Amino acid sequence: QVQLVESGGGLVQAGGSLRLSCAASGRTFNRYPMAWFRQAPGKEREFLAGVVWSYQSTYYADSVKGRFYISRDNAKNTVYLQMNSLIPEDTAVYYCAANERPGIPPRSRYEYEYWGQGTSVTVSS
Repeated sequence: QVQLVESGGGLVQAGGSLRLSCAASGRTFNRYPMAWFRQAPGKEREFLAGVVWSYQSTYYADSVKGRFYISRDNAKNTVYLQMNSLIPEDTAVYYCAANERPGIPPRSRYEYEYWGQGTSVTVSS
């Protein structure tokens, strides 16, 4: 059974940084796209960043480009999201997701087969 487990969320002041981790088990996702999404209360789940098996291929939403950075460690089956210069609007539950079809990470949540349980991030002003 495939499992994705996020960690690293918490409370941080505006301007601070956090690094989220997503550990995958049950299958190796080395060749498949993985992504981070977030969902704030009352809002749709939005794509933030995606990465393909070749580490250099990363994709970002405009809202986080230049502040958030996605990376993966295939040996550890883990994907990370480094979040810098956090603002209160980044407050949300953050999810990692995995897609079984090789290629560019989709930006639609409906394209992903596997999801973690989410980790909460709160940015105080």
